[in-house]
Amino acid sequence: MQLIALPAFADNYIWMLHDGEHAIVVDPGDDQPVKAALSARGLQLSGILVTHHHADHVGGLAALQGALQGPIYGPANEAMPLDVIRLRDGDTAELLGLRFDVIDVPGHTAGHIAYFHTPEADDPILFCGDTLFSAGCGRLFEGTPRQMHASLARLAALPDATRVCCAHEYTLSNLRFAHAVEPMNDDVVRHTAWCETERAAGRPTLPSRMARERRINPFLRCDAPAVVAAAQAQGAADRSGPEVFTALRRWKDHFR
Repeated sequence: MQLIALPAFADNYIWMLHDGEHAIVVDPGDDQPVKAALSARGLQLSGILVTHHHADHVGGLAALQGALQGPIYGPANEAMPLDVIRLRDGDTAELLGLRFDVIDVPGHTAGHIAYFHTPEADDPILFCGDTLFSAGCGRLFEGTPRQMHASLARLAALPDATRVCCAHEYTLSNLRFAHAVEPMNDDVVRHTAWCETERAAGRPTLPSRMARERRINPFLRCDAPAVVAAAQAQGAADRSGPEVFTALRRWKDHFR
């Protein structure tokens, strides 16, 4: 299976998995990049995974129906623009002989889900939508800070080698915030330099790896002393994970 990031809009990625004949796509907010990739590679679209209801993740679904020969899976507790097979925590999606385990990750939206797959001969894959970004996390449009903190903790517990397939190219912006939170974090400094080189060459910074995210992502480091101290300086009520996360997210919402 080949894993490809298809750029869409200004900074979205539509993820594609294909075996040279059949393809799966994740969160197709725009049908055109998907159709172009299918045509260029001679692929049949055999399934779609959707993580949440925002337009930049579902906007291409209707236009792809004519090319689709397979199911669309989506969250059980969110409004979808067309019929999908609805999934919740603990369910599985089966596509092209691949099993995707569903994880409820509310926070960015109330019913957001993620998909986790472990190939037989490769590293695990996480399609996390807008819950987890490299060095960051999604804004809280519908869920609570406590929900998002718990959702991120579930994702952070996945294996080190997990390929983290986020839906936006926000990495460098997030790393600027991560550096403000932990200016002495050498992993943040090194990864920033690598990402700047990749973006200058027109390449994505994704997928990331879960082991890396636990080193560079302040929202996964709410128990690290430096992060706790930074959060308390921003008004965290105490040193608990949810309070530290709440202060960090509020800070990030206004960070420039």
